[in-house]
Amino acid sequence: MTTIEELRQVFSWLKEQLVTYRELGLEPPPLSQRTVQYLMLCGTPENMGKKQLAEISSLEDLRAFIGQCTRCPLHEGRKNLVFGEGNPRARLVFVGEAPGREEDIMGQPFVGEAGRLLTRIIENGMGLRREDVYICNVIKCRPPGNRDPETKEVQTCLPFLQKQLEIIKPEVICILGRIAGQALLGRDFKITQDRGKWSEFQGIPVMPTFHPAYLLRNPRAKRPVWEDIQKVMDRLGLPGGRTNG
Repeated sequence: MTTIEELRQVFSWLKEQLVTYRELGLEPPPLSQRTVQYLMLCGTPENMGKKQLAEISSLEDLRAFIGQCTRCPLHEGRKNLVFGEGNPRARLVFVGEAPGREEDIMGQPFVGEAGRLLTRIIENGMGLRREDVYICNVIKCRPPGNRDPETKEVQTCLPFLQKQLEIIKPEVICILGRIAGQALLGRDFKITQDRGKWSEFQGIPVMPTFHPAYLLRNPRAKRPVWEDIQKVMDRLGLPGGRTNG
């Protein structure tokens, strides 16, 4: 039994006891009034977690809140949780799908071959430094064999990504690939149809494009990705952007 399951049982039992006391017209057990009210309102560790997550206002506190996460089975095979890295006040955030083998080993996002290509896009193409932007993934732990993340895994991790974006408040989000697009823009998102088209997430402009790993397998896709990146540059007012957006 996991820690969260144990806590769930404890809180469920405590809440049942409070309800029973109330139904019998008895005084509750010797808990402070504040504790009794908290238990009745929250009831479960999940609700407590949501309340705590809502109160977080920095990436450092968010990382501490996530801790050595065991919220889904992916933790069983990981070497390192990959939170994200970059400028905490970045104007631009890149969002991928999940860590790969090298990311899992190093605990950093986009450090493998696809990551090195992304770095070249940022530095050689956009004229920025990698540390000027923020880079993260929907999923914080590597799926076995680099398989696609499962729906429940995405649902577990997505609140953390949403909180990262809420804290950073970027001017633009650049989505890398299908999985990230579906996580942020909905299950109907199709990367081949929707890349290069502006959308929105939590009021932030979003530009979807192909994942760098796809470019390694399909070099011809580099041109449309560069066109998408130029639109991002234009939105940010960077030299070399496409003024026709």
